[in-house]
Amino acid sequence: MCRSFPLLLLALLWSGCSSPRGASPSGFDFALIGDVPYNEFDATNSFPNMIAEINRAPMTFVVHDGDIKAGGDPCSDELFHRCYDQFQTFAHPLIYLFGDNEWSDCPRTNSHTPDERLLRLREIFCKGDQSLGQRTIHLERQSEDPAFAAYRENVRWRHGGIVFAGFNIPGSANNFGKPEFAERNKANLAWLRGSFDKARAENARGIMLILQANPHFELARTNKLRAGFNEFLDVLEGETVLFQRPVVLVHGDSHYFRIDKPLLGRRSKRRIENFTRVETFGNPDVHWVRAHVDAEDPNVFSFEQRIVKENLVRH
Repeated sequence: MCRSFPLLLLALLWSGCSSPRGASPSGFDFALIGDVPYNEFDATNSFPNMIAEINRAPMTFVVHDGDIKAGGDPCSDELFHRCYDQFQTFAHPLIYLFGDNEWSDCPRTNSHTPDERLLRLREIFCKGDQSLGQRTIHLERQSEDPAFAAYRENVRWRHGGIVFAGFNIPGSANNFGKPEFAERNKANLAWLRGSFDKARAENARGIMLILQANPHFELARTNKLRAGFNEFLDVLEGETVLFQRPVVLVHGDSHYFRIDKPLLGRRSKRRIENFTRVETFGNPDVHWVRAHVDAEDPNVFSFEQRIVKENLVRH
């Protein structure tokens, strides 16, 4: 028998359980994906299978939280354009956040550097103020602020009483220690604070933040992998406690699907109840997460794993 087990602020509905869709006329669904396509098989088989399934579903939009190639593959214009074209096959609006594999981890060659690849990603994927996909939605870009004119990839949008915000925060260490880090970190902190400010001003029911990197909640602040996330997580904790309503952080990077509550209060040493982390599936597990928002539900957000039948492996 299929049973659902409600948790505070979230309901994780496993494959085969009844869908959260239709719980309220105030609700809507959207898809969360990431870390795909990683190779030729993904690009020609697994990823198209997933796109086809998502296109058949009544999604409001789709969010890809980064990594459109394997780390060791060339960061070529050809690959970027191929992925752009594939993103345009989504019937729904597609919002894409940059991952480390497509810029910060790109090998330095005579023709490319990580900073140059970041500029190229902006040129290809961040044109105008509309999302990708066959149907589009308007995106607010941080570059509209002259103080942060370079950061077109940091985006914000709203739907159904929820504020959504996307960030350029790449794994596995947020490019910490590199010359570009300080200014990008400053931009991300401003975008984070501004998103919570807007959510409070608009009396939003909840807020969802999306980035590529796993911010390593579980590591000590002194750990090298954690160092590039400390300031972001400090601001996130303070804003989440002040906001009091549901806050969800979505990321990819470690290719391990999970939904949990890893954010601890530094003073209380207890889990912050109105915060939930969702990590999306990633290669070789090319599946997706259906997210549901119901503004009449005190929990606001619920999530359901969607296993693409064509992408199942034989065990």
